[in-house]
Amino acid sequence: MTTIGAQPLCSPKADAGLLSHSFQIAERSPGQPLAHIDALQVAEMRRLTRTHLVEEGLSCYVDDAVLVVSELVTNAVQHSHGREVALTLTLHNGYLRINVHDGVPSRRTTPENPCDEDEHGRGLLLVQTVADDRRGAWGISNDGASTWCELALAVS
Repeated sequence: MTTIGAQPLCSPKADAGLLSHSFQIAERSPGQPLAHIDALQVAEMRRLTRTHLVEEGLSCYVDDAVLVVSELVTNAVQHSHGREVALTLTLHNGYLRINVHDGVPSRRTTPENPCDEDEHGRGLLLVQTVADDRRGAWGISNDGASTWCELALAVS
């Protein structure tokens, strides 16, 4: 859960790779529902993120990082149509960087302002809010095949 206002401080860590994991998803046509096993991959990425951050002593970032991972991996799984999805977590220059790559070039999207009745369309708004709260940033690669989010490790 993202907290507003003062953020808990964790000890900044040295630059390091924390997690690099990829998985295949079942090929499907646009509009066809996700295979159950593919939906389970999102939960597995959340679990791996939580585990690696706790092991690194960064437990105060777990909730925000897990939310970002959940949103970015879900988008990649839904829009890649049977491709490999890769998640990497790295520490660099005082930031936790979350990168999700689905290998599918696409147009660069921006967060939408969904209506109250809309069932989808809030994920990138959540990512943007978490990044702002953690004095970080987020973005999409020039070719649209990767989405990333950086969260500052020391917030005062």
